Amino acid sequence: MKYRLLGRTGLKVSEIGFGGEWLERHDEAESVELLRYAHDKGINIVDCWMPDPKSRDIIGKAMEGCRDSWFVQGHIGSTYQNGQYVRTRDLKFVKPAFEDLLARFKSDYVDLGMIHYIDSMEDWNTAMNGEYIKYVHELHDKGIVRHIGLSTHNPIIGKLAVETGFIEMILFSINPAFDMRPATEDK
Repeated sequence: MKYRLLGRTGLKVSEIGFGGEWLERHDEAESVELLRYAHDKGINIVDCWMPDPKSRDIIGKAMEGCRDSWFVQGHIGSTYQNGQYVRTRDLKFVKPAFEDLLARFKSDYVDLGMIHYIDSMEDWNTAMNGEYIKYVHELHDKGIVRHIGLSTHNPIIGKLAVETGFIEMILFSINPAFDMRPATEDK
């Protein structure tokens, strides 16, 4: 496995990471074994945006006995309400969801506290100008979040994230809804 430095974090992570998306759709024992197999092959970073209890339990069980050799991306703002995923900046949902993530991972910290999924300027402004971002900084100041990251599909939001100076890494995937081509005179 090859490793690289991740953003401005100083963390040396595997070039291939493990995305914890949709683990709840699979057999728990097989999923735990798959994560452990990935770890045995040198994968040392796992992303968990999924807020459902089963996915989080699977990741927690897979990391038992080796938590310190995993770099965990835990998303702040990904919540589970009435059996459904809900993205929110409302702290009455954000705080218990993040505490649940820590409890299910059997950990008192995450390596990367991810500002969860911002794709619009409206959401950027809400997240960056209120109690939500204060909570993210509080978690960071206490060492519960070791590094602050952000997930987006929007290159404009990605640029804004870099310009904050405090966001140390960006999880960016291309979304066909955004035109990534350079601007032309007629645009």
